[in-house]
Amino acid sequence: MNKTIYFILTLFLLNACHKGEDINPTYYNCTFNFADSSYSNPNKNKYQSVVDDMTSNGVVGVTMSVYNTQSGIWVGASGKADLHNNIDMQPCNISRVGSTVKMFTATTVLKLAEEGKINLDDKISSYLQGDVINKIENADKATIRQLLNHSSGIYNYIQNLKFQTASLNDFIREWKPDELLKYAYNQKAYFQPDEDVRYSNTGYIMLGMLIEKVEGKPFYKVFEEKLFVPLGLTMTKFAAEDHIPYGTVRGYILDFG
Repeated sequence: MNKTIYFILTLFLLNACHKGEDINPTYYNCTFNFADSSYSNPNKNKYQSVVDDMTSNGVVGVTMSVYNTQSGIWVGASGKADLHNNIDMQPCNISRVGSTVKMFTATTVLKLAEEGKINLDDKISSYLQGDVINKIENADKATIRQLLNHSSGIYNYIQNLKFQTASLNDFIREWKPDELLKYAYNQKAYFQPDEDVRYSNTGYIMLGMLIEKVEGKPFYKVFEEKLFVPLGLTMTKFAAEDHIPYGTVRGYILDFG
């Protein structure tokens, strides 16, 4: 019998030893808004060993959920939500989703195609104009499909050392799409579209701009209308107009090497 298993991992990597902020432990208190049957899941020990192995090998904290059509859902955690305050990670803790936003972006673009508003084989230049097309190599010929599957060859702005320096110097800066894309301006493409596959954050920034162009509203509003509300994702937010949710666990990065 076929089994469907979905994994969601949230990892927090070790930071160098900087002094943290004193936070009341109650800040991290949380509960699920659904009946949690993890304790009775027959695979609970196997799943827990996966996350425990991660933290034993240096990951600061991790939460994981597994859905199996036969055994149901399991949610668990291991490690710390906050090193400085020595707070254990809980399965219900809120965390940032990072590049999982690409999943929401891609799904929304596919929804627009399903609704007949775009064609995946249209060039992105049919929707976006100006410097984003003229100053980013391959942007004039890459299709929406190629941006989605990372086969556009477009330079990944995150690899620009100037961007890395700017972001490290200001961890809490709120970057605008055009500010990010400037770090891809006049950079050589990795290859011609469809010749290879290489991960590019630049392409997904452009897809977010596509969503806004087609729908005439911020892309995170489109996420809410097409995904969050219909699917009942009550604990999922894009922190644009709203503040980062109360109780969000600390994030850690390696700031050397």
